[in-house]
Amino acid sequence: MATKDTPLRWDRKMQQRLARGEATALGELYDRFASLVHGLAHRVLGDERAADGLTREVFAHVWEHPDSYDPKQGPLRTWLAALTHRLAVQRLRATETAALARGGPGTHEDLERRVRHASVAARADYIVQSMPAPLRSALERAYFQRRDYRQTAADLGITEDEARRRLRLGLQLLSTAHDAATTTAPEAPPGYGGAA
Repeated sequence: MATKDTPLRWDRKMQQRLARGEATALGELYDRFASLVHGLAHRVLGDERAADGLTREVFAHVWEHPDSYDPKQGPLRTWLAALTHRLAVQRLRATETAALARGGPGTHEDLERRVRHASVAARADYIVQSMPAPLRSALERAYFQRRDYRQTAADLGITEDEARRRLRLGLQLLSTAHDAATTTAPEAPPGYGGAA
């Protein structure tokens, strides 16, 4: 039986393997988290090619600086998401600032508003991907299929009270995406203090 420590044990071993320079470890890490990294990068940058480039940059950073991840600070998945978010926001700011300098439309306030919006959206995506499957399936039915709690309960074969509980918890988790973006500095990564 797996313990709650199992994922962190995997994270520690992965970090150790990367520190030893095991190329197969980087391949395993990429296979496991590339879609997360690319999805977050695309959400912030809004451009497929830019997201591809940022995905390569994130995994290159991990390869070149494996000790920048500290398993004591939290899961590797969260650290990668925070690193991706931080680098994507930096890239978005640099791109938009360059466009403003060339006389492009908008103001610095518009740029900060776009950065905050992209940060909230990326954090919400990460929260949905990370939440337990029962909460995610209830939210997906309510949002994408426009099912109410009674229909969701029938679809999932659960009680109406359980459906309401899952929807409430899922929405509470999602609300933290906006709260975190408005209470932290724009360059602060979501959910992980040590992303460097």
